[in-house]
Amino acid sequence: MNLKCLFCGILVGLYVEAIEAVNYTPEKISASISLKVPGNESEKYSLDMRQLKNDRSSYLLEPSKGIPMVITQRMEDMNGKLRINVSLTALEDVYFNFSEQLSTGFNHDDCQFYMPGFWYRRNLRSPKEAPSFHTSDSWLVREVRLSAPLTGIYSEKEKSFVTVSRIDNFANEVLSTHREGEIILSGKTSIGFTGFENQNGVATLSFGFPYREAPKSYIRKLTLAPAVEAFQSLKKGETMLLTWEIMENKADDYSDFIRNAWEYSYDTYAPAPVDTPYSIEDMKEVMSRFFVNSLVTGNSLTFNSGIHLRTADCQSNGQAEVGFIGRVLLNAFNAWEYSWQCGREDLKENSMKVFDSYLKNGFTQAGFFKESVNFDRGYEDPVHSIRRQSEGIYAMLHFLAYEKENGRRHPEWEQKMKNMLDILLQLQHADGSFPRKFHDDFTVVDDSGGSTPLPLIMGYKYFKDKRYLASAKRTADYLEKVLISKADYFSSTLDANCEDKEASLYAATATYYLSLITKGDEHRHYADLARKAAYFALSWYYVWD
Repeated sequence: MNLKCLFCGILVGLYVEAIEAVNYTPEKISASISLKVPGNESEKYSLDMRQLKNDRSSYLLEPSKGIPMVITQRMEDMNGKLRINVSLTALEDVYFNFSEQLSTGFNHDDCQFYMPGFWYRRNLRSPKEAPSFHTSDSWLVREVRLSAPLTGIYSEKEKSFVTVSRIDNFANEVLSTHREGEIILSGKTSIGFTGFENQNGVATLSFGFPYREAPKSYIRKLTLAPAVEAFQSLKKGETMLLTWEIMENKADDYSDFIRNAWEYSYDTYAPAPVDTPYSIEDMKEVMSRFFVNSLVTGNSLTFNSGIHLRTADCQSNGQAEVGFIGRVLLNAFNAWEYSWQCGREDLKENSMKVFDSYLKNGFTQAGFFKESVNFDRGYEDPVHSIRRQSEGIYAMLHFLAYEKENGRRHPEWEQKMKNMLDILLQLQHADGSFPRKFHDDFTVVDDSGGSTPLPLIMGYKYFKDKRYLASAKRTADYLEKVLISKADYFSSTLDANCEDKEASLYAATATYYLSLITKGDEHRHYADLARKAAYFALSWYYVWD
């Protein structure tokens, strides 16, 4: 009688309309729960879904044999999406890990996969030392690895996708003493797991709580570790509610799928600006101290130290880098612009020291920037990169444009930039791309298609030289053909040539700049490309707390 009363208490008010929007049937889903007694291996129990009488939307999840828990599940239509609500009640003190698998019905080999900010397509550009199809075609990860707690599977054959996302207030987290194997959490967490699995050739969404990672966990860059499965305590009489949401829809291609998934994530998690007592002016003043405290003088180049700083003391070092992490010239321009806004003579003087030193000593024999110099070791990197060189030109053209607007000219810098833009024209391949890395004599070190037409677009705008615009358009054609049309963004970082947010960010920014200086159909075409690439860049940014 007591157990019947408990069932009734849990199920009061669970009646909802039958689900029509998402093709959900018990045959498409499987569930299980693992229970662990400290000091012993866990035991896993499969759960059969038994529909409750007079309620087509609620189920009792019955274990394969008796366990001290009551588990129920109900579904409700949420504006065309399926909301899955799981209730777990402990009849005794337990440590548990709950999981479900939803079959998409798609052939696994026909699918591309998505976990925001972590996994794109099949992660085949990532090495076997990182999560990718090189290691396994099935992956489960902690939700906190993702910019939204969501996994999506897109069938290129069916032009359809299915996503699962976790719905919670995410209030708790707890440290664990171990990071692999079966671990018992010392307190409450809000973090579950999500992912995809190949179940006998069928693409399957997997999700559960608390977290798991399999077949490997990811410790740090290029470091995989054994799988981990966490168990949380549920005291006798306690009930835990878990909620996931399933969405199905059509998409023309993988890019359209990413757009759908990101817009859904943004609407679902509704990120809002952080409420802070500090004004923009306050923060700029604080950050401007970097331009003073980090200035390094006494070498052939003057620069703000910003690369490989120790977080313990942030002491400056002798490493000067144009672009990428160091951003020496862009920092100098930012300080210069801020100094004029605020009347900071000290910042004007510091910035001009940087500019003058690079004008005098910052170029190689061929006319490239000395983009990475380590004065502590007396070493100058002989390998140039299209990224650092482009970012240096980008910074200086911003500086020159700002100066020109304010009635000041720097003819020597203008000539240097024009020479560099002409050099870029010589580097460009027939397909519009640029070598990713190269020597001062133009011999190529890494021929994979690095590219950004930003400096060329800005060079055209500043110098009115149509050669630069033509070159930029050729580069944009390459970006469209190789990256944007294939939804395959890679190559813009210096330390890895894999799936990367910066590749989509550069593609979006470059095509946006082109849309600003073109008209009619050409303008609309570049704007459409910018929009398509922007969704990938956005997908790396966290939309949940």
